[in-house]
Amino acid sequence: MMKIANAFAGWLPAPRCGIGELSIPENEPGSSIMPGKVNPTQCEAVTMLCCQVLGNDVAVNIGGASGNFELNVYRPMVIHNFLQSVRLLADGMESFNEHCAVGIEPNRDRISQLLNESLMLVTALNTHIGYDKAAEIAKKPQRGTDPQGIGAQARLPDRRRVRRLGSS
Repeated sequence: MMKIANAFAGWLPAPRCGIGELSIPENEPGSSIMPGKVNPTQCEAVTMLCCQVLGNDVAVNIGGASGNFELNVYRPMVIHNFLQSVRLLADGMESFNEHCAVGIEPNRDRISQLLNESLMLVTALNTHIGYDKAAEIAKKPQRGTDPQGIGAQARLPDRRRVRRLGSS
């Protein structure tokens, strides 16, 4: 869950920067130091509760290992921390779903831009123009190069052919 929450936060846009592939609901006022930014507060809440659950897990493990002679006086603490973790996870996921997940939207324009500027299409050209030529194209400064530009460098007839190569 922590990995998922951190990944969502990483895909979000900051004003005019960041990966920006996803948009989330604006639940709270934006950043006090960066106007226009949507703070990923639900993602941050999930990471905090995950930290607490990890701490509870440590306590449960130490308590479980501390019993002597079939008597474990730590049992109430083990049960308390386990049940607290279950409650935190259940409530946290419900809140994340209600206030974030259901409102996540792909930023299609940004995804298209990143895809069109990606050099992954050069990899698909390997079998058609050879590794050396593909590597030569990839190593050139490619600021803003789209599939048509890559296709032109590879001397391919049109953009559709480059796109077909990239999707195969």
